Amino acid sequence: MIAPELNRADERASRQPDRERHALPAADSPWVLVTAGYHDYGGQSKANAALADYLLEQGRHVHLVGHDIDRRFAQRSEVTIHEVPRPAGSDLLGWLPLDWCGRRIARRVRAEFPGARIVVNGGCALGDDINWVHCVHHAWGFADAGAPLWFRVKNRMTKWWARRRERRAVRRARLVIANSAQTRDHLIRRCGVPPESTRVVYLGSDPAWTAVGEAERAAARRDHDVPAGVPVVLFAGALSHDHNKGFDTLLNAWKSLAPDWDALLLAAGDGNGRQTWQRRVAAAGLDRRVRFLGFTRRMPHLLASADLLVSPVRYEAYGLNVQEALCRGVPALVSRRAGIVEQLERDVQEMILADPEDAADLAARLRAWRTDINGWRERIRPVSRRLRLHDWNAMARQIVSLAETSATSEVFKT
Repeated sequence: MIAPELNRADERASRQPDRERHALPAADSPWVLVTAGYHDYGGQSKANAALADYLLEQGRHVHLVGHDIDRRFAQRSEVTIHEVPRPAGSDLLGWLPLDWCGRRIARRVRAEFPGARIVVNGGCALGDDINWVHCVHHAWGFADAGAPLWFRVKNRMTKWWARRRERRAVRRARLVIANSAQTRDHLIRRCGVPPESTRVVYLGSDPAWTAVGEAERAAARRDHDVPAGVPVVLFAGALSHDHNKGFDTLLNAWKSLAPDWDALLLAAGDGNGRQTWQRRVAAAGLDRRVRFLGFTRRMPHLLASADLLVSPVRYEAYGLNVQEALCRGVPALVSRRAGIVEQLERDVQEMILADPEDAADLAARLRAWRTDINGWRERIRPVSRRLRLHDWNAMARQIVSLAETSATSEVFKT
């Protein structure tokens, strides 16, 4: 059920049979989710789609308020979709209409079902029920040295706005769910959230993303035109003028490994800095050892072709790309600044980068991996199995349990 106009959604709610109003206990009440997206092509959006899927499996009615909503939800009679425009294609500008629409829908639903649960993400909307935080802007600094002036100005204006909204939103929430202990610590220390109102729920995994078999690996390498015997290193992340994802550190390490380095780097991702990075690779004479793939919706297939994922991030609240690689049996070199590091075991400490700025250390670890590719694959098997056990349903179940066993929340403030 799609409700692009708020008044139409309100009319539908008012036409519900009187016997349903106020009759449902909290455990059976509808949920209202307010965030930018619900689909399978981004970490935060994938997590929110998984929560919605789980609620629907449990027989709940779900209101989805957002910009980008997968069409599969429109096929479900238990879903009411409230599409919200994104002005000028900007996520930050979209927060205001998202907030306004989310509050109004929440008030309408709560008027009918006082036990309804309302979930927002970070600063996208202001509510005092549940805030599920996927990143902390107060902990996410700038990494845009050398970027165009217009980008640096925009970056600072955007960050100021995001931090202001974030602090207001997380302080209002009754329950704040963080995607890692690192995120929880940042919320407490940098945003002033009371420790007793915060909980940690790690992101889930897709049960279908299992360890790669030889046949699948061979097919994926053929599809990506990888020559026989050539090791594949994968980078997956935005290629922006902002260097937060650490592609600059990886490229510096790659340069230092030439000319005897035989691995192929596949860079999956897009962004406003992609052409700049392509020019730098060409100028360094690395065209034959670095390929830019652009944005892809076939990450499981791409991971099947890889021998290693590298994620030298400067800030990462969690790191779903690393988790997905590990679930597929692909080792990952990851910065200690990523929340997922909490999930890794002692056996893989060699895969944790102490400093995302240190290209020399990254190059040394790449050389160590190159001499022991099979050993690295073997050492991640235990953590790979454990991560696969905590699937999206397990994550959603934890969130629902926390929501329904905590104190009854107040209605959204106006």
